[in-house]
Amino acid sequence: MAVDYDKEAEFMQLAIVASQRAVVNGDTPFGATLVRDGVVLHVSGNNQVTTSDCTGHAEVVLLRESASKHGLAALRGATVYASGEPCAMCAAAMFWAGITRVVFAATTQDIIDALGPPFLRLRCSEVMNSGDRVVPVEGPLLRDHAVAVLQAYARSATTH
Repeated sequence: MAVDYDKEAEFMQLAIVASQRAVVNGDTPFGATLVRDGVVLHVSGNNQVTTSDCTGHAEVVLLRESASKHGLAALRGATVYASGEPCAMCAAAMFWAGITRVVFAATTQDIIDALGPPFLRLRCSEVMNSGDRVVPVEGPLLRDHAVAVLQAYARSATTH
């Protein structure tokens, strides 16, 4: 199946906008979009700070909200577009949810460079492909846009 770059960019842009919205809400700059069969099912942002939930990463929030709204079956076979390369926790959650493809914008190194510690260097692809099925992890897509959001967040965090 041929990949439509314009559609892919549109899905990723939704994740990046969600990362900006997360910052406005008082959270860290990460967003994610769930797409199945070319249709956007849900978009979520990080909510760690506002919910006092250390697992409130955008991808985990996306899975929880999508499952609640559409049922668990909607997750199986779907693609997640993430504004930042998903961490090990998020990768594992997506694996167990049945996500079959992950596309990210900013790389793990971009996130480390912009935000610093704490961080896990374990790459999403390492987690997603350590199980009994291979899950493609692709990126970066729209990297500069996502990195700009990370850098703006980091600058604002140091001025407050």
